[in-house]
Amino acid sequence: MKILVVGGAGYLGGGLTDLLINSRYEFRIYDLILYEETYRKNVPFIYGDIRDRDKLSESLHWADVVVWLAALVGDPACALNDMLTKEINTNSVQFLKEHFEGRIIFMSTCSVYGAAEGELNENSPLNPLSLYAKTKVDSEEILSDANALIFRLGTLYGLSDCFSRIRFDLVVNTLVMRAAMHNKISIFGGKQYRPLLHVRDAAKAIYNALEKTNTGIYNLHSENTTIIEIAQLVKNNFPGLQVDMIDTMIHDSRNYRVSSEKAKKQLGFNPTLTISTGIKELKQILEQGRIKNSFLTRFSNYLYLKPLLNEYHSPLGKLIKFNV
Repeated sequence: MKILVVGGAGYLGGGLTDLLINSRYEFRIYDLILYEETYRKNVPFIYGDIRDRDKLSESLHWADVVVWLAALVGDPACALNDMLTKEINTNSVQFLKEHFEGRIIFMSTCSVYGAAEGELNENSPLNPLSLYAKTKVDSEEILSDANALIFRLGTLYGLSDCFSRIRFDLVVNTLVMRAAMHNKISIFGGKQYRPLLHVRDAAKAIYNALEKTNTGIYNLHSENTTIIEIAQLVKNNFPGLQVDMIDTMIHDSRNYRVSSEKAKKQLGFNPTLTISTGIKELKQILEQGRIKNSFLTRFSNYLYLKPLLNEYHSPLGKLIKFNV
């Protein structure tokens, strides 16, 4: 079986690639390496933009299964430019459906639930509160009649592999980073829930689904946890950590808990890594000085992309300039 991992050089793709390296599958990585200068894993690699339809089509024709990880990810990053976000997150998925007849494994997000009471399952009403979430809802609809398995991922955290960029714009990761670097974290509100999932458990779920025939939508998470509870877990690992509680909420009204029972029963989904595991592994590499400067913009999708959208010579800036 031939596996094409589109967006495979990223945070989630790193863990999946390591699993594929040790498998019997023939696979290729297709990626723009937007956040990196190089891609040094010794695997079949195609440098490409998903908006380059001719180049992408060549790889689609080769593949039996496409794992689609490519997207502009995160509410702030997607809000930078509506046109670009829709082109990458929605229009490219439409192209995928129309030009690929094989199996698709697609990454959506639990952010499509927005804010709601109770534990939500795949049939619960959707309430997307951001452009990012709306593009995922639209993509789910596009793939609704395709041979597609759709994973609504909880908020990821932890180390993916030994190479891929760590995202410090994710709640667990950023709290650990600030605890390690400043011995102080600030919690805004804090009672809001997030469904969390270790990035390697997400990669394992994708890998285990490669030969399954299930279609439709599945939530994937391991723990429903409030931001305050995450902060307490971080504090348990950093004696003397200062935790500032701020009543004012930040501009993010998401608050939701989910059930992943469908995935557990039908797909054998079995997450084994905990929030504490993720905190400990991040703490170790930060305290060992393995990340020289955790505040570089490349560790945040939003901070890294913001200046690129105004640069003509950047992969993203070119698209915008051409459409002015």
